[in-house]
Amino acid sequence: MSKMTAKIPVSVLIPAKNEELNLPACLESVARADEVFVVDSQSSDRSIEICEQYGAKVLQFQFNGRWPKKKNWSLDNLPFRNDWVLIVDCDERITTELWDEIAIAIENQDYNGYYLNRKVFFLGKWIRYGGKYPDWNLRLFRHELGRYENLHTEDIPNTGDNEVHEHVILEGNVGYLKNDMLHIDFRDIYHWLERHNRYSNWEARVYYNILAGDDESGTIGSNLFGNAVQRKRFLKKIWVKLPLKPLLRFIIFYIIRLGFLDGQAGYIYGRLLSQYEYQIGVKLYELRKFGGQLNVPTHLSEIPPVTPIPEPVNASK
Repeated sequence: MSKMTAKIPVSVLIPAKNEELNLPACLESVARADEVFVVDSQSSDRSIEICEQYGAKVLQFQFNGRWPKKKNWSLDNLPFRNDWVLIVDCDERITTELWDEIAIAIENQDYNGYYLNRKVFFLGKWIRYGGKYPDWNLRLFRHELGRYENLHTEDIPNTGDNEVHEHVILEGNVGYLKNDMLHIDFRDIYHWLERHNRYSNWEARVYYNILAGDDESGTIGSNLFGNAVQRKRFLKKIWVKLPLKPLLRFIIFYIIRLGFLDGQAGYIYGRLLSQYEYQIGVKLYELRKFGGQLNVPTHLSEIPPVTPIPEPVNASK
């Protein structure tokens, strides 16, 4: 069997829901894996049919509204036949060069996991600036040794059944791979907005927990002198207390971190991130107003009576 067609002893985990547009390219990109699991959430499109065409194993996840969410549930319950798992979202692609590197990396007994760097594409363009690259994610690891952290956001509705930006806590040493994973979403801006509307619920709860001084046990923690993810988590503690965050986010992305060099796509992306930050702020205000809950219904007795609108006078009478 040639180098290009040899199966690599890695189990791929793909969380999915209504991803018929992204799944073909994603599944093609992971064809070198020894096995592929797609954990679906009752898709209503052709997702399952597509997965079966590519020989992926499909399992259904029923979210009960509590922890664990989809990825941790999968790590706990799927019958992986390999020590290593690679977690890939439907809008991500694993390149040939990255597979070659993975094949070598998993033979190194000194490491239990590896960070993968993502190239994010938006409106057909690689968003190289604005702080979007590098974008390190711990996606390849020995599945028995790693689980996603719990940031205690599951009580907030409409965040979805999948981990959003939680990170993997892994025992042992972690390395970094050189070749990039590609993030290319074939869906339109409508879906970007829909997804980030859900994400902003999650982010608002994270902000709320930080301001409440919640315990960091069971998370990757925040550390100014730690790895890139821990430094980012440390800076978020400062960020949540700043005023004018939507404006600041655009200035940081577009000017300070040179997002303008990505042209029109960079400008649009920066404006959308600013809008996203505003959504988070509004939902954070809602959480703080209602004691940590979103969209608290007002008791019927507290609703002021509605003053009827008088009917217009018929001038012909």
